[in-house]
Amino acid sequence: MRRQTYGTLSVTAFALIVVSFVILGFSRIVLPYRIARLLAAPTLLVGFALVCYLFVRGLLSWVGVRPIE
Repeated sequence: MRRQTYGTLSVTAFALIVVSFVILGFSRIVLPYRIARLLAAPTLLVGFALVCYLFVRGLLSWVGVRPIE
């Protein structure tokens, strides 16, 4: 993985998490809270999974197992 790809994925993960909160906020205006959470959950879970992947990838790079070029 290149550093540019790692940075792009980091920005994407941050954007997905922010988008999930925006979806939750705007959905609560017209829908019940439970439905709004159900609409925002997939985006939040994808962002969280991407953050976890990037954390493990950064840890492996720091240890020296799989360097980021």
